[in-house]
Amino acid sequence: MISKPYLIAEIGQAHEGSLGILYSYIDAISTTGVDAIKFQMHIAEAESSIHEPFRVKFSLEDATRFDYWKRMSFTKEQWLEIKQHCEQVGLDFVCSPFSNLAVDWLEEIGVKIYKIGSGEVSNLLLLDKISMTNKPIILSSGMSSFEELDTTVTFLKNRNVDFSILQCTTSYPTLPNQYGLNVIQQLKERYNVKVGYSDHSAKISTGIAAVALGAEILEFHAVFDRKMFGPDSKSSLTIEEIKDLVIATNEVFSALQNPIDKSDNSKFTELKQIFEKSLAINKDLKNGDIIRIDDLESKKPKGYGINACDFSTIVGKKINKDLKKWSFLNFEDLE
Repeated sequence: MISKPYLIAEIGQAHEGSLGILYSYIDAISTTGVDAIKFQMHIAEAESSIHEPFRVKFSLEDATRFDYWKRMSFTKEQWLEIKQHCEQVGLDFVCSPFSNLAVDWLEEIGVKIYKIGSGEVSNLLLLDKISMTNKPIILSSGMSSFEELDTTVTFLKNRNVDFSILQCTTSYPTLPNQYGLNVIQQLKERYNVKVGYSDHSAKISTGIAAVALGAEILEFHAVFDRKMFGPDSKSSLTIEEIKDLVIATNEVFSALQNPIDKSDNSKFTELKQIFEKSLAINKDLKNGDIIRIDDLESKKPKGYGINACDFSTIVGKKINKDLKKWSFLNFEDLE
């Protein structure tokens, strides 16, 4: 049995450095039914430099990626208030640090779960820092090979870290041939830990499929509208789509919790009596006529004549009385 999927809506950089927009996202996402909201804590001086290139040159106001991270950052005091607001509206606060300093800040504000982005999986310095907090880690595997994951998994297990792994494809937006849904089960079998899926497809069908295939954590980006400015907007789900996803994944979970025993159809006895059919004849027949397959019809309900499934056993037999068209055919009508 899989666990009820833990649903995480990621804000990422959708707030564009605005506290007002960020709080608007918190309030909107609190209405969707997800379990957690995820942020990225960027402290430009600690994690980056002026030499970092843009993945995609999208910014209209930042000369460098370093400038962008500065604009996306908040103070430690602001982060504490953000976390408190999340908790006030019933959302778990999950955050991805990108520096050891960010880990220090998150410890000070009382984070309970760390999310590790795909680019930090091999950053053992950062993982060592987090492992000392004894907090659970959700590890995104987007850019990692199994060999690289093996190294990180061994590192975390040696430190007795409670961690889970998300199948993820670092492509924005992710196309169907890039989903890698097959990897969910491979991760479960290889590492024997809780496994989930981090989605960038901007489609609710992807998350539904992931949960059906055993994902116990589901992460996805959130945006008010995919036409909004930002690096992740086209790879995100809208608030209404997230509501639909929550309903759908809960239904899939319920289905998985209630497997059907196809060898037992005793619950359908009454319905089978209604829907299944009895044999009848489709023309007048005389005493002594031989039953041919062309003389037979099947009619509802079951039990008023020979079962339709037994038709082959009476073809070629002789009837012992006159029978009217559309009469049910029973064994006592045969010699």
